[in-house]
This record gives sequence, C-alpha cells and structure tokens, in this order.
Amino acid sequence: MVAVPGEVESPSPLLGDVLVLFNRATSVARLYSIAVAEAARGQGIGRALVAAAERATWARQRAYLRLEIRRDNLPSQRLFESLGYRRFGVRASYYEDNMEALRYEKTLMPALGPAATGPRVPFYKQTLDFTCGASCLMMALKALDGRLQLDRTLELRIWREATTIFMTSGHGGCGPFGLALAARRRGFRAEVFVNDRGVPLVDSVRSPEKKEVMRLVHQDMLAEVERHSIPVTYATLDVETLQARFTAGSVPLVLISSYRIYAEKFPHWVVVTGCDDSFIYVHDPYVDINNGETALDSMNMPIQPSEFRRMARYGRAGLQAVVLISSPESPAHG
Repeated sequence: MVAVPGEVESPSPLLGDVLVLFNRATSVARLYSIAVAEAARGQGIGRALVAAAERATWARQRAYLRLEIRRDNLPSQRLFESLGYRRFGVRASYYEDNMEALRYEKTLMPALGPAATGPRVPFYKQTLDFTCGASCLMMALKALDGRLQLDRTLELRIWREATTIFMTSGHGGCGPFGLALAARRRGFRAEVFVNDRGVPLVDSVRSPEKKEVMRLVHQDMLAEVERHSIPVTYATLDVETLQARFTAGSVPLVLISSYRIYAEKFPHWVVVTGCDDSFIYVHDPYVDINNGETALDSMNMPIQPSEFRRMARYGRAGLQAVVLISSPESPAHG
C-alpha cells in the first residue's frame, strides 16, 4: 500500500481469513472456513492461513483439525492433501446446491492416538436415545471376545436387564450396577466404582412413587451383585488408575454429563478406548446424525484428562460411576 501525503493511512487490505471452531470438551477442532482474496491468490496466503489455524488449534490444546471441502473444489483438495490432511469421509448433499463434502483431518501431533497396549475396542452406534449404557457394554464385551455379535436385539436385551426403570423423562437408562450384572451374566468379570452409596440418579426424577420404585430396583440389584460377588468400591476411580486398569486389560465404562459435549444435561455412558500422555480416548455411542455427524465423529474422541475429570460426574451430587469389564480369565483386583 502506498500512503498519500496529508491523508490518514488506511488499514492494509484484507488478503484472506480463516475461521476455526472449538468444542469445549473434546480435542477436535473444525476449520470452518478459509478464504483468500482473488488478487492475492498464488502467493502462499492459503498455506499461511492453514498454518495459522493449526498453531491456534494446538495453542488451545486441540490435537486434531477437521474440515469439509466441496467435491468439485480440486484446488482446495490438493492444498490440504499437500499439507498432510487425509480424507476420511463424505457428507452427502452438504452444500445448498446438494454438492457432497469430502471430510479431511490432520493430527497435529503424529504420535497421538489410542494406546495399543490395551484392548482394541470396536464401535457400536446406539439405536435409541436411552441405550447408551447397553451400547457401551456391548463394545466392551466385543473387545474382550471377538466372537460376540453386536446387534439391536442384544442392545435391547442388555438395556432391559440394566435399566434403572426411571430417569429424567421417558424411558429409563442403565445404571452401573445393572451394567455390571449384565456383564457377569455373560461370563465376564465386572467391578463397580461409585462415589455415593445412595440410589444412583434418583435425583433425576421428582415423583416420590418413581423414587421408591428406583430404590426397590436398586436394592434388588445390590442383592444380586452380592450374590455374584461383584466387587463394589464406594470411591472415585482416579484417572491414573483408570488408565492403568485399561492398559492391564480392563475396558472402562464411564458415566459422564453430556452437557460439556452436547450442552444438554442428561447422564450418558461412554467407553474408554485408549490413553496416552496427552489424552483419554473414548467411543461415544451417540452419533448426532441430524447435525451431519457420522460414526467417525464419535470414535476415539480425544479428551484431555483435566476435562475428562470435569465431565465424568453427573448432577448436583456429582455422581461418579465407572464399571470395569474384563475377560473371565483376568485376575481379580481388589
């Protein structure tokens, strides 16, 4: 820009911009848009903007950057592929003219990824709003016994066995003791860690009659847990011990508050799939199809340990619950 004597110097012309969106709970960021002024193209502005986006993403301790590119936008595809982005999916009719989008992702620290030292956990998408617990248990059982067939019949069967009858509104969800019992009935070991001796999730209903039903179901489950000699520890399972138990062969099911991910306050189960020095990875059985998500968005979600500690509690009482599932031949832990 050339300044004109006697006049106030105007700002430099905008050559391009990039916008990155951050999810407060997970370590995946989204490169929402990038644009370069037509007069500035061919000068490396696009590469500089991507580099700036990656620096901003890593500065916020996000490890993965994702974006969508139109199927017919070949220059952008070549640019991002040359910068190390890999294509991992497609979204049909993503743009207003029904053009599909190609999905790209880059790991900002190549060493990141679920630890190979623990069980390899497959993914199963819950088919109903209230079957997250059953779906997580199915993933854990499949990780320990590859012969198990995962289908909707098993999902509903486990839900019937493990449900707490009532929770918030609508159908009830699965509690930690019910999930442990469902695993034990199928020949697997289970351990329960809860930080409260009361009835789990009883505060999620208001009706005294429903509270009484939940109390009776809880007492019956506790009696069955005792008959099956399922270990129950009334304490918080810290992140370091959880990681150690996963590495030793157990698959943890963890109750979280969905608020930090979906901005909705309901209890939700996830299954731990790995850990490293930077993140805990989880499969979330819920796939937000209405917002264009696919199963890939819910697989091996990286979460910082500090964030994981915050989200692994539910309700005013801060209920914390973990169910460790292990194969029958695994040694018992006290």
